Amino acid sequence: MRAFVFPGQGAQALGMGRALAEAYPAAQAVFDEVDEALGEKLSAVIWGEDQERLTLTANAQPALMATSIAALRALGAEGVAPSAANYVAGHSLGEYSALCAAGALSLADTARLLRLRGRAMQEAVPVGVGAMAALLGLDFEAARSVAEEAAQGEVCQAANDNDPAQVVVSGHRGAVERALEIARTRGAKRAILLPVSAPFHCALMEPAARAMADALDDVEINQPVVPLVANVRAEAVSEPALIRQLLVAQVTGLVRWRESVAWMAARGVSGFWEIGAGKALSGMIRRIAREAECRAVGTPEDVAAASG
Repeated sequence: MRAFVFPGQGAQALGMGRALAEAYPAAQAVFDEVDEALGEKLSAVIWGEDQERLTLTANAQPALMATSIAALRALGAEGVAPSAANYVAGHSLGEYSALCAAGALSLADTARLLRLRGRAMQEAVPVGVGAMAALLGLDFEAARSVAEEAAQGEVCQAANDNDPAQVVVSGHRGAVERALEIARTRGAKRAILLPVSAPFHCALMEPAARAMADALDDVEINQPVVPLVANVRAEAVSEPALIRQLLVAQVTGLVRWRESVAWMAARGVSGFWEIGAGKALSGMIRRIAREAECRAVGTPEDVAAASG
């Protein structure tokens, strides 16, 4: 069995997807459609020279999705359809890519939703008020205990349960900085602030969750052709009304990536194809499901190898 998985923020890189667009008209058409949906040349940002502009949350989110769907369409041109997977899943914004891949959301709607999501998440908390940090070498329960102790009346929550020894915490900057110190005393191998512009996946994102609820009310969601393993449930879902609810909950909720991968592996998934930019998810997956085979699909060469 096989799962197609889609990366989240942090995987963006200048030039991503360009070789795919040059090699496959179907991939170029994805970038063209995203540009049209947003009313601007996002492709020029992706293939430009301004890393800071690409890294802006409102650009990075639709840009990563476009690159993932371009890779998926290139696979399709070589005869590998989304239905070749048994499940789809995505890390945070990657969940939107997964839903687009599975036909639950149109490409244009996905681009517009992610542009709005990026802006809403950025605007929910003034710059400098929030922070996120990676705690390496602590399991989830230990990291959650660190976050709870560090809160001291502020917000500090486990935000991403990435793999058995990598948990990200999110919240008020002061509380997150306290979490770094506490984690080091609890035996964390490393505890580092992340270079992000907002504290994602915690209670401070509630204004963004409300904005997404309003936006999703106006978008058609179809039943996906392949079940989605949802971030906040860590199990497969297919009902459009439930998917809508979970996309709202995901803004403030824990990304249960470790559990999601383990759930798929326990049901017989042995191959994970990371569709789009980077290989970060593959590294996490190998630490969760040690017997799994991981394949990155982000270049024409990757597409050829995967479809051969």
